Amino acid sequence: MKSCRGVSLKTQELYALVFITRYLDLFTNFISLYNTVMKCVFLASSFTIIYLIRYHKVIKVTYDRDQDTFRYYFLVLPCLVLAFVLNNERTVMEVLWTFSIYLEAVAILPQLVLLQRTQNIDNLTGNYVFLLGTYRGLYILNWIYRYMTEPGYRQWLVWISGIVQTIIYCDFFWYYIKSWRNNEKLALPA
Repeated sequence: MKSCRGVSLKTQELYALVFITRYLDLFTNFISLYNTVMKCVFLASSFTIIYLIRYHKVIKVTYDRDQDTFRYYFLVLPCLVLAFVLNNERTVMEVLWTFSIYLEAVAILPQLVLLQRTQNIDNLTGNYVFLLGTYRGLYILNWIYRYMTEPGYRQWLVWISGIVQTIIYCDFFWYYIKSWRNNEKLALPA
């Protein structure tokens, strides 16, 4: 069945904004064909998801607009201000890249709030959120490895943002693992 029940459009829009501001270098720097293709895939998939939730005749009726009410300007504006204040280099591209790092750290919050409000967490949605958090955890392992093997490797802004993002996921992880171990339906406290 085609459905977006339990998926936060707000989080999807935030991730699209993350990818737009992070991948502006597509127009200025060529790194590799793989890098370019992957950036285009991230952008295309983000916009496709948003399009489907907003306009697909079957999927849009399953979107729970009344519950997905997180006001994301409470995330966007502070991240933008922080990017202007704390960045590695005062250029437009660097400020926008830094903004994308800060915003990615908190972009999952509307999704978590939606899951908490609806208490209707199907397996696919729960696994999706769990895998997003796991991906961030794997990044932390990558940073530790690179710190130990690459002399001078320091990315404080990225590290701190990644740790904040992982902390945001920790509560969800607790309930996800607890429900899995007890073979129960995933539920977040209200």
